[in-house]
Amino acid sequence: MTLSTVLPEKFRKKEAVIGVIGLGYVGLPLSLRFSQVGYKVIGFDKDPEKVRRLQAAQSYIERIGSDQISAALAAGFEPVSEFSRAADCDAWLICVPTPLTKQREPDLSLVQAAMRQLQPYLHKNLLISLESTTWPGTTEEEIYPLVSEGGLEPGTDLALVYSPEREDPGNDHFSTGTIPKVVGGMTPACLEAGVALYQGAVDQVVPVSSLRTAEMTKLLENIHRSVNIGLVNEMKLVADKMGIDIHEVIRAASTKPFGFTPYYPGPGLGGHCIPVDPFYLTWKAREYGVHTRFIELAGEVNQSMPAFVADKVVEALNSVSKSVKGSRILLLGLAYKKNIDDLRESPALIVAEKLLNSGALLSYTDPHIPFARIKEGPSAVRYESTPLDKNLLTSSDCVVLITDHDRFDYDLIRNYSPLLVDTRGVWQGQDAHLFRA
Repeated sequence: MTLSTVLPEKFRKKEAVIGVIGLGYVGLPLSLRFSQVGYKVIGFDKDPEKVRRLQAAQSYIERIGSDQISAALAAGFEPVSEFSRAADCDAWLICVPTPLTKQREPDLSLVQAAMRQLQPYLHKNLLISLESTTWPGTTEEEIYPLVSEGGLEPGTDLALVYSPEREDPGNDHFSTGTIPKVVGGMTPACLEAGVALYQGAVDQVVPVSSLRTAEMTKLLENIHRSVNIGLVNEMKLVADKMGIDIHEVIRAASTKPFGFTPYYPGPGLGGHCIPVDPFYLTWKAREYGVHTRFIELAGEVNQSMPAFVADKVVEALNSVSKSVKGSRILLLGLAYKKNIDDLRESPALIVAEKLLNSGALLSYTDPHIPFARIKEGPSAVRYESTPLDKNLLTSSDCVVLITDHDRFDYDLIRNYSPLLVDTRGVWQGQDAHLFRA
């Protein structure tokens, strides 16, 4: 029997064992989804504390309930740290982070390390799917050589595919099972196996012609957001100088029933994808002699927004004859977007560090982030979220809304903040103590 008959049939019958490498914001929901629809799942993570908590049915991601983990464990889900169990799997779904170096260049060290740990357990009739966001060509340039070292050939001995993750934390309208899944394969047989795998867990699978097409698709999705957010952030800078409320402009423009899609400004980009992914493409594009000026300019605008917010805090305090140094500044929200517990690349941390460096007395409240470290290295400071109430607001010199969580009492904030900087356009109208940033 050939690869094109063995693997797809095993996936369709749900007789396959699915191995998920990396149990973070992408890997854990994916593990639970495959378990929910009837597959045997083994989840791998190098962090023994994560594995211990999962084995005890404890969640470390706010939007995932412990009851979901309990149900998966009862269905046979096994969280492990021993990579030797990879030999028991029919599919490896690699969901490890792909961050940037300090020089803002791609860092594939976690993908490479995961593959090196898995390499001894390569076997025939195995599917390997990279889900981590990366540049077009990564699967062929980084994963394929490690596979071929073991004497195995994609399309003949095993399947090599790329299927980018599309998680949207905080969005209750979509889940792992309902978000369409793009899949590209190294050969037609690889693609057939990848489609068969994901069709068992996802409502809609979108096959594309190649690995590079799938890799580029993910980058386009996130660069599209980055560029449009960069545009509206630059519009906000102009509108601020002109004394125009950019949020009122967006509301008015949104009444046009064609040719306009609203994007909203903020204190900067956060999360693992949108602030990071454009740099993967711009870095790879240089190999082809292409300078992605448009994409890079949007990145520069978005990276400038935390400094704009910090400057707006200075302006607000100056309006009441106070300096940042020694002022009690309360940050509302640290998460990079509303209603989630994710701090990755959060612009709030940059704003906080800038204010601390200026001598501010800082505190924060975030119902989703109980504690956080601000600054890096030996100068890092651990803060705890302070419950939001009238006394906290009135005792602050300036209150800065960074993340517009639904659980905030916005009437309370508006009524009792002596000075308020709004980076999300929550409040409309004119008010002497309200500054928009």
